[in-house]
Amino acid sequence: MPESALRSIQVYPVKSIAGSGPGEAVVEPWGLAGDRRWMLVDAQRTMLSQRPHPKLALAAADELPGNAVRLTAPGMPPLTVDVPWSGETVEVEIWRDTVDAVPAGAAAAEWFSGYLGVPVELVHLDAPGKRRPIAAAYARPGETVSFADGFPLLLTTTSSLDALNSLIAQGDHADEGPLPMNRFRPNVTVDGTAPWAEDTWRTVRIGEVVFRVAKPCRRCVVTTTDQRTAERGKEPLRTLARHRRVTDQLVFGQNLVPQGTGTIRVGDAFEVLD
Repeated sequence: MPESALRSIQVYPVKSIAGSGPGEAVVEPWGLAGDRRWMLVDAQRTMLSQRPHPKLALAAADELPGNAVRLTAPGMPPLTVDVPWSGETVEVEIWRDTVDAVPAGAAAAEWFSGYLGVPVELVHLDAPGKRRPIAAAYARPGETVSFADGFPLLLTTTSSLDALNSLIAQGDHADEGPLPMNRFRPNVTVDGTAPWAEDTWRTVRIGEVVFRVAKPCRRCVVTTTDQRTAERGKEPLRTLARHRRVTDQLVFGQNLVPQGTGTIRVGDAFEVLD
C-alpha cells in the first residue's frame, strides 16, 4: 500500500441512515455513485435527519442493482424500494435549498413512519446533475450535489481522528472516547498523513480522480450520536469547541468536489497536489 492511501469508502444511499463500505466506488460529478440519492422529509416536505431523530442511526440502506435500496431497522421487516419512475416531482427543502424530487411511494412512507412514529416520506433525487447547485460561495459553474449536506464528498483522515481522541482523553468526558470514525460519516478516509494536515490542502488526488478541497466540514450534534446505539453524549463537540473552532464553526474533515470522474478503490494512492 502507498505511504498515503485510501483506507475506506462509505456510501450512504439514504441521507442520515447507515450505509455500506464498498471496496470501490464510481465518482460522479455530484458525489459517489448511489450516495445520498434518497432522503426522508417530514409532513412539510422538509429534510429529516439524525439531528432530531437519532434512532435513524440504527436504520440502514443497502444499494441493490438498478439503484433500488433494501431498508432494515430494529423491529421492522426488511423493505426493498425501487427507484420511482413516475416522473412526478415534488418540491422538498434541504437546508436553504428547494429541490425537485420524486416520491418513493406509500410503502416506503409507511415503513419509515412506523419506525419513527411520525409521518414521513421517502423521496428520490432523479437528476442530480441539474437539481441542486453547490452553494455559490464555494462553487464553480455547473457544479451540483446530491442530498449530501452541501458538497459531493466528505474526506477525513485517521491521523486527525487519533489526534482528536487524544484531546478527548484529556478532557472532562474522557470516558466517551475514543470515538470511531463513523461518528463523522465520511465518504473517504485517508491513512498516512500528518494530523490536521488537511487544513492546508487545496487539491488532492485519490487514485485516478482529482478533487478540489472546498472548505472544512462544520460539525453538529450528529457527531455526538453513537451510531450503534443512537445514544448521545457530549463528545466530540466539547473538544472541537476548544481545539477546532473556525470562526463560529466546529470543524472536522474537508468537503471535496470532484474535478473529473472515475473509480476509486481502497488502497489507492493519495496525493496532495496543491
